Amino acid sequence: MVPHLTTSLTGPINELEQRMLESMPAIERWFRLEWMEHSPPFYSSVDLRNAGFKLAPVDTNLFPGGFNNLNPATLPLAVQAAMAAIEKICPEAKNLLLIPENHTRNTFYLSNVATLMRIFTQAGLNVRLGSLDETITAPTELQLADGSSLTLEPLLRTRGRLGLKDFDPCTILLNNDLSAGIPKLLENLHEQYLLPPLHAGWAVRRKSKHFRCYEEVAKRFSKLLGMDPWLINPMFAACNGLDFSEGEGLEALQTQTDALLVKTRRKYKEYGIQEKPFVIIKADAGTYGMGVMTVRDAKELVDLSRLTRNKMSVVKDGHDVTEVIIQEGVPTNERVNEAVAEPVVYMVDRYVVGGFYRVHAERGVDENLNAPGASFVPLAFARSSHLPRPGEKPGASPPNRFYMYGVIARLAMLAASYELEVTDPEAESY
Repeated sequence: MVPHLTTSLTGPINELEQRMLESMPAIERWFRLEWMEHSPPFYSSVDLRNAGFKLAPVDTNLFPGGFNNLNPATLPLAVQAAMAAIEKICPEAKNLLLIPENHTRNTFYLSNVATLMRIFTQAGLNVRLGSLDETITAPTELQLADGSSLTLEPLLRTRGRLGLKDFDPCTILLNNDLSAGIPKLLENLHEQYLLPPLHAGWAVRRKSKHFRCYEEVAKRFSKLLGMDPWLINPMFAACNGLDFSEGEGLEALQTQTDALLVKTRRKYKEYGIQEKPFVIIKADAGTYGMGVMTVRDAKELVDLSRLTRNKMSVVKDGHDVTEVIIQEGVPTNERVNEAVAEPVVYMVDRYVVGGFYRVHAERGVDENLNAPGASFVPLAFARSSHLPRPGEKPGASPPNRFYMYGVIARLAMLAASYELEVTDPEAESY
């Protein structure tokens, strides 16, 4: 199934697609050189929005939880990328301990865990599941929707190592985003490889830091292609000192929101875009589409309803929202069966291994689609050399569009590697 664009404003994106296809050797060389200097996150996923006049990442997840939504045809790519990643980190690796989220009764999430186990088993590792949930005190079997099951085991900490009963892994893979904080069990594991590192979790990470790094990457990449970085970069601002439930700090938020809307209007005028700009305000830390709202006019922030304030005040694991990122809204003008859709690209190491469309029939082009009621349509996004068809008319060839998505997603992944470097507590400070 190939999604279609419903906008006439495809000029800049078609031009961007054309430019990327013509510059493919230069782009791939540029990435190769970047990966010589920087280490990619172990795995990642990037939410993209294609407005027709702009294509940009709006979120980068370093603990991706939707591997079950990938097209099964692309799983061999994931296995191959996992082999490359493990070989680079620990060539003699034999045992892998996978630590999932604590909300393990969600069958969709469990399918993701099962898919990850399959990928790493086929990459040549013994994989077992260990839980941070203190209520798991003995091996616990969890049923999956397809009739299969997973066994979750209690973690055992001995001095500088973490494992399970009769299972000593050299590598620990977190599929838990640490929203609830960094557990003591995971600290000071100097004898094992912990992937991703602890400072990749939401206890430390901030979206505004990521998009500052992305802005730098977008500028450098745009210089290579001789284009305006705005075409691939969502402008943003950060605001802290907020208390939504008490209405504190909303004046500063209103001022910043207004300033960003003015900047966006200026860009729309420059490109002859007739649509009304909007911003997305979301918690600076956290995921699962919680603590997100669309604002079309800064005045809307003056009289937020009690319901909206409550919705914005708390994110996953009951954490209060005191910091937000105000992000230029990128409308999504893609549709799957007439429902609004956005592409999500999955990567392992530095390779694109698949993707899907997040589809929501009840949401608008300017709303967050990561919400209850969303469905997922697997797509054959493939590796970066997915044989694009340079001779084809721009906008008409799905492989060309998927190649372009893969490039933008890899830019966001590169920004994440910059971000992890600058936030690494063990990095030398000069």
